[in-house]
Amino acid sequence: MKPLFAKGPMLGVRLLVFVVLCVVLMVVDARFDALKTVRSQMGLVLTPFYWVADMPVRIWRGATAQIATSNSLMAENERLKAEALLMQRRLQKLATLTEQNVRLRELLNSSALVDDRVLVAELIGLDPNPFTHRILIDKGEKDGVFMGQPVLDASGLMGQVVEVLPYAARVLLLTDVTHSIPVQVNRNGLRAIAVGTGNPDYLELRHVAETADIKAGDLLVSSGLGQRFPSGYPVAQVTEVVHGSGQPFAIVRAVPTAMLNRSRYLMLVFSDSRTPEERAAAAAEAQADADQKAAAEGAAASQAPGESGSAAEGAQPAAGAAPAAPAQEAGQ
Repeated sequence: MKPLFAKGPMLGVRLLVFVVLCVVLMVVDARFDALKTVRSQMGLVLTPFYWVADMPVRIWRGATAQIATSNSLMAENERLKAEALLMQRRLQKLATLTEQNVRLRELLNSSALVDDRVLVAELIGLDPNPFTHRILIDKGEKDGVFMGQPVLDASGLMGQVVEVLPYAARVLLLTDVTHSIPVQVNRNGLRAIAVGTGNPDYLELRHVAETADIKAGDLLVSSGLGQRFPSGYPVAQVTEVVHGSGQPFAIVRAVPTAMLNRSRYLMLVFSDSRTPEERAAAAAEAQADADQKAAAEGAAASQAPGESGSAAEGAQPAAGAAPAAPAQEAGQ
């Protein structure tokens, strides 16, 4: 009877045979490079298996990188949004500061053209009554503001102070129906009275004769009559002159030169009624007083070292006379 399992060589013998075979193949491959083609073909055949075996690792790495990239992009997006918001706020603030700087420069240039002393004030409130044109400024009695004081902006006259509080004041604008100001045409000196209409866009000139030499485009300046407003400041520009309307006087409308609805910084004018000669004499006297005071301070400073030296000399004999007292006592 034939056995079910044929007996073969022992396991150790088989292992030895395979080891010897591997060594022989390695020697042959190293010496003669005979298995290069076989190895290349085997690598070509096994490449798809390598790729399939490595696919889970590559998928995992790609997914991890994608998630990390997505999280990083989301975080960076949030950071950039916050920075953009911050930059937008800074840009708005910068625009506001730029406009404020422009207005202050205009006001500074205007104050340089004003001969009288001025005080810069800021608008802090508006009158809630729509039928009155009044504003509130941040300078008051403590700053020297007084009733009837003229108020200007960078473009011209705005009105006058009608109420003085300790730290604030109310200003009545030119366009209020209760306000009027003596003006004259800058071109020919024609005098008139400009009154408020209640409309912030224009004034009206009263009692202008039909034959008066006035036309659109003429600049109206303060005449100084009435001793309230200083003369020569721009008030309005004529935009419309209507003759022959059946009225005894011409209808004249003018637009205020001051930016009544937009100006935030104003100037309070302290008028000086002195003549130019009196102003020059006062300035020379003030300069002489300043020079005299500076000379006195310099003389006092130069005398200070001499006085300290004499005091030191007076103190030296006193120090030397101190040891003589015991000798006199010993003689006694």
